[in-house]
Amino acid sequence: MKKHKKISEQQVKILEGMEKVYEKLIAFKKRMNSDLVVIQDQKVVHIKPE
Repeated sequence: MKKHKKISEQQVKILEGMEKVYEKLIAFKKRMNSDLVVIQDQKVVHIKPE
C-alpha cells in the first residue's frame, strides 16, 4: 500500500527555487557557449545547450 505524503510549503518553495536555478544554469551555459555536463545511463555526457 502506498502512503501519500503531503508536501509542506517549505518543500514547495525549495522545489520552485531549484527550478529557477536550473533555468538560470541553462541560460548561462547558452550565453557562454559551454557544454552542460550530465549523467545519462550512468555515464558522464557533455551536451551543447540549445
